[in-house]
Amino acid sequence: MYARPVLFVADVSLFVADVSRALHFYVDQLGFERAWHESDGAGKVAQVNRGGCEIILCQSADQKDKARLFVELTDDGLAALRGEIVATAIASEKSCWGYDVIRIEDPDAN
Repeated sequence: MYARPVLFVADVSLFVADVSRALHFYVDQLGFERAWHESDGAGKVAQVNRGGCEIILCQSADQKDKARLFVELTDDGLAALRGEIVATAIASEKSCWGYDVIRIEDPDAN
């Protein structure tokens, strides 16, 4: 797997309105592991990991910019992701960006 952020902000984070809600989405629905959460789980910054993809989630009421994270998968990885989407009923849509794309939005429209 190869991952790279496609960000429209000057930070390497995904800005979220509620870090706990975002953690629930990334960990419980998308299968990421919680790497750390500031202040022993009480803070507003956390990181989730899956494979070679690391995402920092930063709760900010003032930040309105959204970001995209582009993840390129092998054929086997893509087939596995499609299976997970069906099995866990994750909302997604087909798209195209020069090739087939699966678009999944987090609760903050990242």
